[in-house]
Amino acid sequence: MRRTRVLPLAALLLCTPALVSTVPASAAPKAEPAEPLRILLTNDDGYDAVGIRTLFQRLTAAGYDVTVVAPLTNQSGTGTKMMSSTTLTVKHPGPRVWAVDGTPGDAVSFGLSEVFADRAPDLVVSGTNFGPNVAALATHSGTVGGAVAALEQGVPAIAVSTGGLGAPVPEPVVNAMRPTGDFTVKLVERLKSGAKNGRLLPEGVGLNVNHPVVGPDGKGTALGASLTTQDPQPVLKADYTDSGDGTWKVNVGIVPAPAQKGGDVEAIDADRVSITPISPNWNAGTADFAGTAHLLAGLRP
Repeated sequence: MRRTRVLPLAALLLCTPALVSTVPASAAPKAEPAEPLRILLTNDDGYDAVGIRTLFQRLTAAGYDVTVVAPLTNQSGTGTKMMSSTTLTVKHPGPRVWAVDGTPGDAVSFGLSEVFADRAPDLVVSGTNFGPNVAALATHSGTVGGAVAALEQGVPAIAVSTGGLGAPVPEPVVNAMRPTGDFTVKLVERLKSGAKNGRLLPEGVGLNVNHPVVGPDGKGTALGASLTTQDPQPVLKADYTDSGDGTWKVNVGIVPAPAQKGGDVEAIDADRVSITPISPNWNAGTADFAGTAHLLAGLRP
């Protein structure tokens, strides 16, 4: 004998379109609007540099809640230096801008401790830097140093730079900062859509992103994005000349070397965005990022 299964009233309301349409709108549960991603934006070129202003504009336009906590002055090449002074001058030139008279690490430390004292940001973005931070440049970069300072505090972070290894020409590099900003927005959105347990990146792993200057005017679109390793070449070499008075003249030049296969220099030379996993203990590699590497598959500028 065939039995008729009797559904509860609630199940009938959910399964029958005609009945669902009769439920008063006030009775339907309302989804809470998603809170925008909270981003601490820093750099090493100074809080008012064109690169950080470009990223602020692009990230804000994308709907993110962005607060700038960056060095008061240019701090290029300061690496991970921080907490070298017992007194820190901090200016607040705008409602969403804090200028810290110190290194990028100082700015991030102050931002996490004071500006975001109630709750840590979802992400720290450092950049975009004027010029590349690939190979050994990344090791000494204040831009990367700002991201490392965040990672040390358990906050997901990405460093962003614009440029190639040739002598930088200001106008093309500045022009390339806009496609850099566009790509950064896409990257953050990709990380957000694939976040596990609320984290945008695995614990202790950040990203060092380098965007090439494409075309003579720098306005071209990169040919793709590659997950890379940090090229081991030194890139820069200093020559010293004794002036005879206790001072030495320093001349810094680029050391020509073949790009390592799969490295950040190779990607930039091929007009591709380089995305290199980093960690505060310098041990991150592509294997450490394997669990979320699929998030970057097919990501294009």
